[in-house]
Amino acid sequence: MTAHRTAHLPGGLGRGDGGALVLGIGGGGDIVGALAIAREIERAGRRVELGGVAWERFAVDPHHAGPRPLDHLSGVERLGGAAALSGGEGRTPEGVRLAEAGVAAHLGRPTALVDVNDGPAAIAAGIEAVADRLGCGLVVLLDVGGDVLATGAEPGLSSPLCDALLLAAAAHLPDRIATVGCAFGAGCDGELTVAEVLGRVAVLAREEAWTGTVSPGPDSAREVVAVAAEVPTEASLLAARCALGETGPAPIRGGRRTVELGPVGALGFAFDARRAIGPAAPLAALIAGSSSIEEARAAMEAEGIRTELDYERERVGGRPA
Repeated sequence: MTAHRTAHLPGGLGRGDGGALVLGIGGGGDIVGALAIAREIERAGRRVELGGVAWERFAVDPHHAGPRPLDHLSGVERLGGAAALSGGEGRTPEGVRLAEAGVAAHLGRPTALVDVNDGPAAIAAGIEAVADRLGCGLVVLLDVGGDVLATGAEPGLSSPLCDALLLAAAAHLPDRIATVGCAFGAGCDGELTVAEVLGRVAVLAREEAWTGTVSPGPDSAREVVAVAAEVPTEASLLAARCALGETGPAPIRGGRRTVELGPVGALGFAFDARRAIGPAAPLAALIAGSSSIEEARAAMEAEGIRTELDYERERVGGRPA
């Protein structure tokens, strides 16, 4: 017998008018992790829409370094600027299916797609356009792993750029759109450790930005496991496995890293996205005024921080995004 479970959401996730647009902000399979938290918002009585970033992990799309401009893609409906909707056929020119397309096929309706090439202000304009199109008064910026809160000094950090760009966009969104951040699946991407993520959540608390926690129930977690069989993702799958009670070490990234599964990995730490930009999320503050992804990457490089864009460019022989 399955127990009835009512979602009790932390402050911010229930605020605002209309639906909730839950965006996976790290690219790749973050939209699958976003589905887990979106289901809990839906369980509490609010309509949800899903979305993510037009940037597949290099293992999935080895044909291009960096995020895809929307005009590279087929099977998407452009909304102008940095926003689009993807149906189940959203693909790159080489035929790689977008994670957002896979989730759209699962849901039976389009998902939002954001182009991050032109920096936080343009990203915010794209998020605003898609939120208005979908009738959403709340935007949830969800990162799987917790590196959206990184300082840049963590030894395992390897993909800080996309998360920082999306969180920095919160500073450019109009006040009429309530904007909440969520760090879900602490350590499940193999970058920050669980202890490092919890340390950063403590900074959120000191900055009066942490608003509480949310966790997917077993039905939501099992749905993520099922979707992960169709949409390539490791971190979101590990977070769902945490929610289903798994514990102990799990390999990730072809065995190059190990994630420690446990109950903390099942938690989503919700926070005030605008207030977090600063001491709690210093990388978003660092690049908030950037006018392009290249300018943001260069700002991180100047601080000695290596990004996923640097890695991808090296893999394709230095060709620019």
